Amino acid sequence: MKPDLLRNHLARRDVLRAAGVAGIAGLVGAAPASAAAHPDDKPFDYADPANLSDWAPSRYGPADQRGTLNEVTPAKTAAALALLKPHRDVVTYNLGELMWNGFPAYKTDPRRTWEQRLTIHGYQPPPGFREQGGVLISPEPLGANRISVHEERFEAELSAKHPKPLALTHQIGSQLDNLNHVGAGELFYNGRRGTDIARGHGTIRLGAEHMGPVVTRGLLLDVLGVKLAHGRDLGEPAGDGSPVLRDDYRITVADIEDALDFGDIDRIEPGDVVLLRTGWNRLLARRDPADIARWEASRGMPGIYLREARWLAKFRPAIVGGDTWALEVLGNKVNEDGTAFPVHQELIMRHGIRIAESYVLDGLAADRVYRFVFIVTPQYAEGATAGNTPAAALGQPRRR
Repeated sequence: MKPDLLRNHLARRDVLRAAGVAGIAGLVGAAPASAAAHPDDKPFDYADPANLSDWAPSRYGPADQRGTLNEVTPAKTAAALALLKPHRDVVTYNLGELMWNGFPAYKTDPRRTWEQRLTIHGYQPPPGFREQGGVLISPEPLGANRISVHEERFEAELSAKHPKPLALTHQIGSQLDNLNHVGAGELFYNGRRGTDIARGHGTIRLGAEHMGPVVTRGLLLDVLGVKLAHGRDLGEPAGDGSPVLRDDYRITVADIEDALDFGDIDRIEPGDVVLLRTGWNRLLARRDPADIARWEASRGMPGIYLREARWLAKFRPAIVGGDTWALEVLGNKVNEDGTAFPVHQELIMRHGIRIAESYVLDGLAADRVYRFVFIVTPQYAEGATAGNTPAAALGQPRRR
């Protein structure tokens, strides 16, 4: 580690240690039972109703449906906007993946699919259009002004799980997992029971209609940048030559602290959006089958585990996410405990922290923008479990 980085690192750790002695009073205040610390990696049994009082009701009240988005107050938004200095140019960064037909996703039945089809109304399509899946509504234009129209539809698939074809999901591409997405048995965030809230269209509590818009401070924790600086924990490059973390690499608390130092970030504050960069999104750059299989975690996936999730949660961030489709590590020895996606349970169920997945962070890292204005407007869809509208960042590149 560089000497100046090491000095900052140790100084900031002293601050955090002092805060810990004071019960994190200056950072997170007094915490109710629902935010009680579990500093080790032991999974918690959220499915046992006898444990309900340990994590519910939420610190935001028994009726809450927003979780740590409550921390994004008008004052928090104003403070985030104040990051932008009026005498400097502002760059807008798209944090979303480009969606394309066949975009890969976590395998489920029915499948998560993205199969977009163009419809034409008003002219004869070019050769091969129908064979490519296009739809001709009519070759005749509309009205005396002969207006022609393009739209899109999405191909549906039949599944043994449902009698009618199903198409499209918000759980694909760059997405923001909502509080009704993950539970334990029938229990969900704030002690809600799936049997009480589930309906055919979605859930009547905790749905996406309670999410956004969100405008707050974003933090880039460039774990990949730190590892590149030290030349360790790197995996086989992506097909386009881009560096990535090792396939099964567990991002540790020390890694997170190093990334904070690397970005000259004093601390994580309530209402922040915390995004971890691993380089994993670069495996989709060439749409190569071998890279896609690796992206799907055929050999594992870098990410955090429970100790890191619990460490981050004590700061009450609005969102924690990154550039992989799961945020949490897969294929590591810690995954041999028999649990499935325990970080999702920990952040979403216990703490009400939404998870951002498959965000594109390369532009921010290239411009060394580690603090920025984060903006996302998830689909205003009743009962939905996620939003996959791309987020954006407003930042001011550092002078080189």
